[in-house]
This record gives sequence, structure tokens and C-alpha cells, in this order.
Amino acid sequence: MTDLEQVQYLIKCLQAEMPEYAGYALPDDFSRAFDLYRALCNLRLPKGKTGHTLPDRFYIIQAQLLSKVTAKKGITDARKLPASRLDPRLSLWQGDITTLRADAIVNAANSQMLGCFVPLHSCVDNLIQTMAGVEMREQLYRLMRAQGREEAPGKAKITPGYRLPASFVIHTVGPRVAGSLTPKDEQVLADCYESVLQLADDQQLSSVAFCCISTGVFGFPPAAAAKIAVKTIKSWLDAHKGSSVLKVVFNVFKDSDRDLYQELLNG
Repeated sequence: MTDLEQVQYLIKCLQAEMPEYAGYALPDDFSRAFDLYRALCNLRLPKGKTGHTLPDRFYIIQAQLLSKVTAKKGITDARKLPASRLDPRLSLWQGDITTLRADAIVNAANSQMLGCFVPLHSCVDNLIQTMAGVEMREQLYRLMRAQGREEAPGKAKITPGYRLPASFVIHTVGPRVAGSLTPKDEQVLADCYESVLQLADDQQLSSVAFCCISTGVFGFPPAAAAKIAVKTIKSWLDAHKGSSVLKVVFNVFKDSDRDLYQELLNG
């Protein structure tokens, strides 16, 4: 099967499961077809205990396609990124976090922990869920159902990375800032970084790549968030000399965030 035939097959499977979207015609070029596939994945609800309401072949084709899409973007090994001047354990990298090969990447999640349901939304949660595959939402649904309540801000959960180059994804819920920044907001953000690092250490992971938690739709001021991120991570690593975590990457997408971290880490 060609790439286009593969994505068209995935669309047909999703439309069969969600007949309310069956009226969308199959695009005849790959880019538009992949957007439709992604949108359907964004909209798809978790399906209970097993999640396997799609044909077994769907998961095989999905794995092949997502791996090829990621490979075409180019995969970066987090462990080989240059160290910062501030601390040899810390690195800065600008790019698509779903193309990083690391023991874990960090997802800025919401309290439901089920991913972004807005079709083609630009948030990191949407992108990570898309490129990992539909299994990630199913796994998070099982975790949250067992927990019996939404995830509290500052806490974290771990799942496999599925089709990502990263072995695991650590999902954390950052603070939502309404109005002026408060000390509680700052503490909850620091808790996010500490929760992720502790979970990574518990799982004996050595490399972790953080996105910019809470600085998007959650409204945390980016400059303040960057200072808290660097200070908290450095302090945690200093206090946990025996930790398995040896490499932490600050992953940024926007130039403005790159400049903030560049000053903090290499200024």
C-alpha cells in the first residue's frame, strides 16, 4: 500500500466506527487525507476496557504510517544534544517534540487526561496524541477510570510512547492562570516539573524532554514559566544525586521561548 492508500484505509475504519463522519469524502492527496485522519482521531472517544473496537489491521497500518511520517520529519536523539553552559545535564532544543528520541517526553495535559478533542488544534497535547496513535487515549482512559477522579494540577501520569520515538510520555496538568500570576500558580507549575522528574526516576528513565508547560491556552506568562522550569529542575537534580535522570531537555517551538531559555541556560 502507498502512504495515501494507508491513510485512506485508516479513515475508512474510523468512519465505520463513527458513522456521523462518514459523509466526508476521501481526499486524493496525502496531506489533506492525513489532516482528516488526524481530525477523526482527535474526535474519537475512548472505547472502554480494551479500546479494540477497530480492526486489528488498523493498528498495524497506523503503526507503519505514523512511523514513516515521523521518520520523514527527521528524528533527533535527545541524549546527543549539546549541554548548556549553566549545567551539563541540561539542554535546549527547538523543534517538534514528537520527533525527539528520549526515554520520555512531557505532555502538557488537561485534568481529564484524555488528550485534546479539538480537531487539528495546534496544542502539544493534540500533536502528541496524534503521532502516538489511538492507543494512548485508550490507556489514559483506563488509568483515569481506575483513579476515579480528574488529575489534580501539579500531578503526572505515564504511558508508553506507542508510535513516538520516545519510549514513554509523561502527562502533567499545569496551572491555569486567570488574571495576575499568584504564588500558588508558581508552586503548582514547580510541582509539575518535580512530579515528572520523580516519576521518571521511579521508572529508571535517564533522558526527559519537557515542553513549555501551561504557557499556551493555560495562560502562564512564558518568561516566569521558563525561570521556574530551569530553577526547579536544576534544584531537583542537585537534591537527587543518585537519580536515574541524567539528561533534561527544554523543548521549545516558538522563537520567543527559545530566546528565553537561551538566556537562562547559555546567557
